Amino acid sequence: MFDADFWSRVPYQLSFLPDRLGGHVFLAFTSILAGVLISIPLGIFCARRPKWEQVAVTIANIIQTIPGMALLAIMVFALDRTGVLPAWIALVLYSILPILRNTIAGMKTVDPGCIEAADGIGLNKWQRLRVVELPLASPTIIAGIRTASAWVVGAATLAYPVGATSLGDYIFAGLQTTNPVALFVGCVFSAGLALLLDMLLGGLERASQRRSKAWALGSIGGMVAVALSPLFLKAMQPQPTLTPSDRLAEASEFIQEKPYVIGGKPFTEQYILIEHLKETLNEANRDTEVKAGLGSTVVLQSLQRGEIDCYVDYSGTLWANEMKRADNVSSAEMLIDIATDLKESSGVLTLGPLGFSNDYVFAMRKEQAEELGIQSLEDLVVHAGDLTAACEIEFWSRPEWKNVQSQYGLQFGETKSMDATLMYGALLRGDADVIVGYRTDGRLATDEIIELSDPRFVLPPYDAVLLVSPRLAKDRAATERLRKMVNTISTEQMRGANGMVDIEKKSVVEAAKTLDPPTM
Repeated sequence: MFDADFWSRVPYQLSFLPDRLGGHVFLAFTSILAGVLISIPLGIFCARRPKWEQVAVTIANIIQTIPGMALLAIMVFALDRTGVLPAWIALVLYSILPILRNTIAGMKTVDPGCIEAADGIGLNKWQRLRVVELPLASPTIIAGIRTASAWVVGAATLAYPVGATSLGDYIFAGLQTTNPVALFVGCVFSAGLALLLDMLLGGLERASQRRSKAWALGSIGGMVAVALSPLFLKAMQPQPTLTPSDRLAEASEFIQEKPYVIGGKPFTEQYILIEHLKETLNEANRDTEVKAGLGSTVVLQSLQRGEIDCYVDYSGTLWANEMKRADNVSSAEMLIDIATDLKESSGVLTLGPLGFSNDYVFAMRKEQAEELGIQSLEDLVVHAGDLTAACEIEFWSRPEWKNVQSQYGLQFGETKSMDATLMYGALLRGDADVIVGYRTDGRLATDEIIELSDPRFVLPPYDAVLLVSPRLAKDRAATERLRKMVNTISTEQMRGANGMVDIEKKSVVEAAKTLDPPTM
């Protein structure tokens, strides 16, 4: 695994480090600070009030039992938005329990004799708290902050699916594109950050035990250095040099107030298309940012709310999820109705189809399909009760699956949910008998897998369509540049680009370049 090719790909991944580490540090440090500001005063209040203590600790315990990803999802739905805010609030809530519990424990362990002595020399309760109780309880409180920091730094990697930049970008993208280099870099830096922060807080804990200002200043200085490290890394990155023609274009064209945000869903094809969109907008001298890994519903809502400015969606997804339509119409009619609905409902502009269709495809091992005589979904019905089907969890709750069930009467003996990057291996190993994949997935292009036909045409077409926000739609030059992408990518071309990443382990940048139209 760790061969010369592996290490040669590390520098490319490190080019994303300043932004991803910066996002991670911001989320972790500010949420821990907020957790401290909430939990320590609350812990002091509850330490002498048993009834309040029971209520506060119980609520904090309940929050802690909610899985991190579920807590993030709750925040997205509660706030009706994606990005940093829902991730930050979830991490703040996640940090409260250990700090609160240790603050209460620390305050209770203060020697009553010390409190009596403080009262004896005439200190009021606030002076007693500041001079006696907090200094004596501080080692226990800081130990709670250390625990919270470890939890928060780890949980911050989960912020990726809601559109908040973090080191989780490496981990999720690495998993979804089967890129071990991205996984390695993400794991190393997230673990390193957690260990470094724990070490610095450990120094602060020792400082409180020894009453050492030197230890305290050293630990605080180290934390400040860690907090500022993304800025240092950003400053050290080489900046692109603009040519005179670039400067002229920037001066004469549309004045961009802030970068355009390119969105995308969490699978290989979308990462490639994000890079393709980024290159296209950069050609128009437009600054860009990326929010990848968003769910189907979240990404469209983000576009409608102006949190992102463009992304590629699929006609069948929009037809079923956004428009709540289940009727079968032609591809052209579907695209026209979608464009009209999005424009009227939210001002979203549909620039057109990119040229390929990423339809849902039921597939089996060729050997097993031939043995059972299965070539279509109609043939599959006879044997489905003895077979195990696997696909991404989203499909089992989608209207398309319900339509397939109702039209064909299809019922599998067992269904499994797994990431798309894993289900092809599961199929070939025999862990699954049927998978629901995607027509443009490069891993389908093998002699060992056969696609099953849909003779009743129940599954709708999934033409890739380019959507832009009202803000970007006002930028005529950028919009016209994006419009040049329409009808330029074939299904075979997209499948080949996906295969470069998933099978050949090329970067998404290399794959995106194969989508560029040929120069005349």
